[in-house]
Order: sequence, then structure tokens, then C-alpha cells
Amino acid sequence: MTPVPAGESLRAAAFDMAPEPAVVVADGGQVVAANEAAERLFGQSLGVMTRSGLSAAMAPDAPLLTLVARARIEGGPVRERGFEVGLFGHSAFRADASAAPLEDGSVLLTLTVRSGALSGERGGAESAGLRTIIGLGRMLAHEIKNPLAGIRGAAQLLKSGVRTEDTPLAQLIVDEVDRVKRLVDRMEAFSDDAAPVCRPINIHLVLDRVRTLAVNGVGEGLSVVEDYDPSLPLTPGDEDQLIQIFLNLVKNAAEAAHRRGDGQGEIVIRTAFRHGVRIRTGGARGLRSTPLEVRVIDNGPGVPAHLRDSLFQPFVTGRNGGVGLGLALVSKLVSAHCGLIDFTSEPGRTVFRVLLPIVTEDPA
Repeated sequence: MTPVPAGESLRAAAFDMAPEPAVVVADGGQVVAANEAAERLFGQSLGVMTRSGLSAAMAPDAPLLTLVARARIEGGPVRERGFEVGLFGHSAFRADASAAPLEDGSVLLTLTVRSGALSGERGGAESAGLRTIIGLGRMLAHEIKNPLAGIRGAAQLLKSGVRTEDTPLAQLIVDEVDRVKRLVDRMEAFSDDAAPVCRPINIHLVLDRVRTLAVNGVGEGLSVVEDYDPSLPLTPGDEDQLIQIFLNLVKNAAEAAHRRGDGQGEIVIRTAFRHGVRIRTGGARGLRSTPLEVRVIDNGPGVPAHLRDSLFQPFVTGRNGGVGLGLALVSKLVSAHCGLIDFTSEPGRTVFRVLLPIVTEDPA
């Protein structure tokens, strides 16, 4: 068997592990490749997609087919927003799409499913992306962490034997290896599929811990206001994961408030009990009561409009130097707690809202 060149192997792995659904469409309209995210989105294997063909899956004048044709004609990538997509018998949803011609005449078609597009649930595209990141985190942890440890150890040894003027270069290697390891650790967090170990938690104790951490860190110089409903019941949760959820939200709020640049930045942490609030969940339970509400509010410049539809997806960030994993992990952890996260944003006011269940005598 002819060995596959390393570069081609890496490109194939990158395509398969990409968080966005992607297919490769041949000149005749056949689907010749589909990544894991596409197969999950449409509930179809590559074999089924290949037999159906993209052309046969939609009307001849469908916008997606037009986009693919444009990519071939123009000889470069083209993008469109707000398509209505219905493929392979899948119920229609809205998505942004990009098409890029490949060297062999086929076209790479990538979809970004808009929030709320699948079955009326906000998290359709996000959950698909997160499932991909689970696999990517595992792969990175296995393939990268051991070599990183060796590089770091070698750099530490070099520090003890190099000339004084070269010591900063050896330290630079150590620092950069540590930075890459932190990134891998954050991605590896997605690979933990275990359900949280829940016990009754006073959410205000969690929020007090988060506030203390924030005030002595990223929130320094800001006004941090508590507005708590003292009568809130307990919520079933994993304390460490709940701290991680709200610490991420408060850190983001603090960074946004600091961007005002006028010394008037403010964060409000507000809790409330919302009678009758329920969210739709998978499985037989249908609707689940989630009356415990936590809001994290900042008076920063707001979330950029172009990020709002995909803010909880992996690798989406509006911060210079950010990697876009914080809110994706928050969304994953909130879902694991049978809760919901959403947000509203405008210049001067951004509100992230988390809804959680409460402890009841009847656990069902």
C-alpha cells in the first residue's frame, strides 16, 4: 500500500475534525467527502450522501447549488449569509455558507448553522461543534502533551548551561511551551463526557466565591454589584463546575467593562426565582423546570453583531488573543446541569442569563 504523505494525512484529519459541517462536492454534484460534523448534522453517512448527491437533494435553482457554481466560475472562495437549507430529508434550517474550489475541480462547501436553527433549539450548531471539540481535545492531549513535556525539560536543561545572554531565549521556550500546554488543557476539558456529580448547592455561596476571585483579579478597579434574591432554593450541581461557569462569565463581563476606558465599568450579578420557567430537553422528560435564574450584566461596549449568532461555538471570540473556548465550555457545562444559557447585548449593556433547576423532594 502506498503510504499517505504526512501533509495530506494532517489535512484530512483537520477536515474531519473541523467543528463546522463540511462536504466536498464533485463537478457532477456528488458528495465525495463529508466530515463528522456534517454526518452528525444530517444524520447520514458519507455513503448515503454519495448515493443521493447534492444536486438531487434540492431544487435546481437552490442557493447552495448557485454558491457552488459561483465558486467554480470565479475560481475563489465565495460566501453568503442566511440560507434556508434542507438537505437529505433533514428539516430545513438557516445557515451561513462558504464554498471554495479545490485543485481537482471539486468544491469544499462549509455550513455555519445559525443559533436556534435546529428544531427551534439554540444549541444545534453549538452541540455539533462541541462534540467535535471533544474528539479534538482528546487527540491533542494524546499527541501533544508528551512531546511538550520533553521540549520543556530540554529547555530547562539548556538554561543551566547557556551563556547569560542566551538565558532569556531558553526561558522563552519554556514560557511558550507552558502557553501551548494551557491551551491543550482547556481543549482537553471538552473531552470529559462524565455527568457532573451533583449535590444540593447554595448558588449564592458559589457566586460569592466567584465575586471574590474576580474582585482580586480581572475585576480590580470595577464596581461589582450583588443583587441577590435571598429566598432562592438550592440547585443540584457540581460546585467546581458551577464556579467555572460563573467565573468565565464574570471574567468576560469584567474585560468588557474595562473596555469602556472611562473608569465607570460595572458588573452586576443578579439572582431571581422565575415561577413557571421551563426549557425543552431531549429524551422522554420533554420540559424541565428551570426557575433559578442568574444574570451577569456589564456596561461594556456590547457583543459585536457579527458574533452574536455563533458566540457559544468553539473558536468564536471577539477578544484579541482569545481562543474562543471559554463560552463554548460554559455552554457545555450549563447543558450538563440541565440548564440553559442565553444573552442579550447592546452598546452599554450585555446580559448573560443562566437558568438552572432546583432541588425538589421528587427528583423526577
